[in-house]
Amino acid sequence: MRYLTAGETHGPQLTAIIEGFPSNVTIDFEAMNFQLHRRQKGHGRGRRMQIEKDTASIVGGVRHGRTTGAPIALVVENNDWKHWTSIMNIEEQPDTDEGKRRVNRPRPGHADLNGGLKYNQRDLRNILERSSARETTMRVACGAVARQLLEAFGIKLASHVVRIGEVEAKSPQLPIDELIAITEASPVRVTDPEAEAAMIAAIDAAKTDGDTLGGIVEVIVEGAPVGLGSHVQWDRKLDGRIAQAVLSIQAFKGCEIGIGFEAAKLRGSSVHDEIQYDPEKGFRRASNRAGGFEGGMTTGEPIVVRGVMKPISTLYKPLQSVDIDTKEAFTAQVERSDTCAVPAAGVIMENVVAWEVAQAFMEKFGGDSLEEIRRNYENYLKQVESY
Repeated sequence: MRYLTAGETHGPQLTAIIEGFPSNVTIDFEAMNFQLHRRQKGHGRGRRMQIEKDTASIVGGVRHGRTTGAPIALVVENNDWKHWTSIMNIEEQPDTDEGKRRVNRPRPGHADLNGGLKYNQRDLRNILERSSARETTMRVACGAVARQLLEAFGIKLASHVVRIGEVEAKSPQLPIDELIAITEASPVRVTDPEAEAAMIAAIDAAKTDGDTLGGIVEVIVEGAPVGLGSHVQWDRKLDGRIAQAVLSIQAFKGCEIGIGFEAAKLRGSSVHDEIQYDPEKGFRRASNRAGGFEGGMTTGEPIVVRGVMKPISTLYKPLQSVDIDTKEAFTAQVERSDTCAVPAAGVIMENVVAWEVAQAFMEKFGGDSLEEIRRNYENYLKQVESY
């Protein structure tokens, strides 16, 4: 199972194609678009989120509400395209920098300069249009489809914000449905009212200063069976694949599973999860410091993943840069941006993780239809229960 995305931030549309998705999975279109709506929320978002009302249309691979087994094609139209039609037109346009809104002053922290050098582009708009985090719209759409497969097997996902800037929220110890309900009502996706108020104040202060803020988000996956992933080859370890996927999200700079880097300062007796056996529930761990993984495979405990998002690169009080034409020092160009996108990043990370778990689920219980997968899944559970 795989997907590809295409499109630019100010182009006419964003597109994705999912290949290898099984047939007979019922698609809830409202649930799919709810994920896109969640991605646009959060205190600190910029004006672009007021322009776009992201809705994904499925234009292939689904008939009468169910997947057919054919590639699934998804489209999200960009409402802002009407303001960029001549600038982003595929046809040749008058060769003026102003007419093309040419970018020649790369922004520190962005893909602008590296991409321009790599692809030999003298207009850095050709880089920033694709490297923009607007691309995550389609990754959320693909994840929203994948999580409907997971939900058919009782697997749920949730996220919450751990930190924004210097403000850290208390770690919630809540059932997943309660965590979802509370974080959906919070403008910064936390369950801690004091931290919520402090985070909002910190975002507002950064906006006033023309600056940006990053943070940490945590994703929890409940219901994944033991044995997703594998220990036999490095690239089949599911925790490693999740880490790669998280770090591929724009502006993400770190990933940890379970207690992660905290393990470095502890003794082994305080890190590893003791194994228990319950006649009713089978093998269990007394704790979950490993975040649901041992040996690159799921343990049956909740998957717990944290991602670190750096502050957004575009600053309204821009840093110093160099004009690629004159090689003189200038302040970097400013593109429309957010002050803080950490709450939205949690939603993106949820759906990116959902895709990786769904892909591993398909590898383990593979089949061309939902019914075939279910038979394989139920037979496997019987095997595990009789171990």
